[in-house]
Amino acid sequence: MAAKQIDIMKIKQLLLLKSKGVSNRKIARETSVDRNTVNEYVSKLQSSEKSYATLLKLSEIELQRLFPSKEAIDKERYENLLTLFPGYLNELKKPGCTRLTLWHTYQNEHKEHYSYSQFCLLFSNWQDSKKISGKLTHIAGDKLYIDYTGKKLHVVDKTTGEIQDVEVFVAILPASQYTYVEASRDQTRESLVKSVSNALSWIGGVPQSIVPDNLKSAVTKSSKYEPVINKTFRDMGDHYGCVINPTRAYSPQDKALVESAVKLVYQRIFYPLSKMTFFSLKDLNEQIQILLKKYNDFLLQTTGVSRYKQFIDFEKELLLPLPAEPYVVKHYNRAKVQKMGYVYLNEQKNYYSVPYRFIGKQVEIQHTTDTVEVFYNKERIALHPKSYKKGGYTTNNEHLSSTHKFVQEWSKEFFVKKAALVGLNTAEYIAKLIDRQQYPEIGYKQSLGILSLKKYYSYFRIETACKKALKHDRYAYSIIKNMLKNNADLEQESPSDEHDISPHENLRKAGTYR
Repeated sequence: MAAKQIDIMKIKQLLLLKSKGVSNRKIARETSVDRNTVNEYVSKLQSSEKSYATLLKLSEIELQRLFPSKEAIDKERYENLLTLFPGYLNELKKPGCTRLTLWHTYQNEHKEHYSYSQFCLLFSNWQDSKKISGKLTHIAGDKLYIDYTGKKLHVVDKTTGEIQDVEVFVAILPASQYTYVEASRDQTRESLVKSVSNALSWIGGVPQSIVPDNLKSAVTKSSKYEPVINKTFRDMGDHYGCVINPTRAYSPQDKALVESAVKLVYQRIFYPLSKMTFFSLKDLNEQIQILLKKYNDFLLQTTGVSRYKQFIDFEKELLLPLPAEPYVVKHYNRAKVQKMGYVYLNEQKNYYSVPYRFIGKQVEIQHTTDTVEVFYNKERIALHPKSYKKGGYTTNNEHLSSTHKFVQEWSKEFFVKKAALVGLNTAEYIAKLIDRQQYPEIGYKQSLGILSLKKYYSYFRIETACKKALKHDRYAYSIIKNMLKNNADLEQESPSDEHDISPHENLRKAGTYR
């Protein structure tokens, strides 16, 4: 610390006494100057590396220069400290750094230093003069603030000339103020997730948390203390390994920085774009990228360096690594497993199999553009490629019970092959029966009924019945069943039989008309 200032005449007395070999203690008594002050002045005189006799020959002005006034010392010390504050501000954004840590560094590097309390006071005053909020100290790599601008950009439809408004997404790392801007069609959940994924890829890393301003596409229910995040956005956070932490409702200081960034985006990006016309979102975003680079390279008044340099210097290395693949939006549906072991997805109006033991259970369907996953009590029980064929069935045979597996194998070829074991006439009859049906499933069921007659009748009788039925060009399970039941298959054929109608239960006899 600086010694107490003494009169120039007393300095000359001190020099005279020291030239005679008088001790510092005795000089203090003789001149009525504090001993510590004498020690300080003697130390400074000796550091000049001139003899006391030489110093006595100096003029008062020359001698005074060896001992600048307290005001001069304080001014130099203060101005020196001011040059350190921008760097200290960036250091404070690094995890674990405190003002006390910075003060110890300052104390060790500067002989003429301020006390800790004075250091903190001057630092706070400097922040206020630069309009830097001391209320929130942003830690590097900690947060990414996201929001949409209130004003919109637009593109023009080439064919119709229609002007279409588009939303503008803004993301900012508050510690370095590194900013990302992107135009999107709307503020839907899918658009928001895509913009966040693009921002993280552009930044090249992931912060500890993403902070949306209670956007409807991110937050289901806003709250000052416990907002409810929608499932898609929460799932995206899990994919990137960060938390979703919305700004507190009714706490404007939480979002002041991103709102300030939006105002600057209006000046540096919106205004230049207002003089241009774009016919596609792609072209618009390409021009935004050009202006965004200039924006991030612009030197900040507070620190004298650019957002990009601050990002590279102290924030980029603190971000988490990106996952191997970007996040893909998932949609969520509730469904009940149907009796046949399928769940119905309304989006494409199609069906997906699940293990048969879950029949009747309520499950959750999570689906993307490529996959469909089915969960029961948070455990995945089925995974399928997504089908875009309306009304189609996507099946994993391992999901089906033995009965269902048998049904899944049904086809014309399946039943003809089974019928051929009985005989060629049976195979031919069943093939024609299936072909005549408007819906193959009806033919399959009737074919199954004919084959089930093996439980009661011999292969020979079924084969004979089918041979006789083929002559009449009528095909149904009931025809074969009634022929066997009435023993029509056992009757000997006569030459006129080929024009006779085979007996069956619906045939009325002559007595009916009496």
